[in-house]
Amino acid sequence: MDELKTIRWRQRYQNLHKAFQQLQEGVNLKTPSKIEVQGIIQSFEFTFKLAWKTLKDYLESQGVLCTFPREVIKQAFHYGILVDGEIWLEMLNKRNLLAHTYDEQLAMQAYHLIVDEYYKHMKMLLDWFAGKIDE
Repeated sequence: MDELKTIRWRQRYQNLHKAFQQLQEGVNLKTPSKIEVQGIIQSFEFTFKLAWKTLKDYLESQGVLCTFPREVIKQAFHYGILVDGEIWLEMLNKRNLLAHTYDEQLAMQAYHLIVDEYYKHMKMLLDWFAGKIDE
């Protein structure tokens, strides 16, 4: 294991953890306003980006080289880091769509996916990383 790469993924994880806490605050809102929904979606986009980059850095620390988000997700699933690779690929597609389009109906659909599905998968990843930090 490369010590510098280990330090890098651990540093990135700290940023991911902070971003996830922000997302968690939004997800916990009972009846968010339209502007809060937009904030939750933005928080999801940012947290997702940090999640795949943290995965990339972790995989590189283990000698697995991958560059693009789709490739990182597939490798993370292959190595048992992600429980459901398909949901992560769906998150990637949704994040890419949301980053380039704004449609209120699409935004509400994305909000419900984030709250009902995506959030718990991100939490599983954070829990997995937390276990690795303690090793």
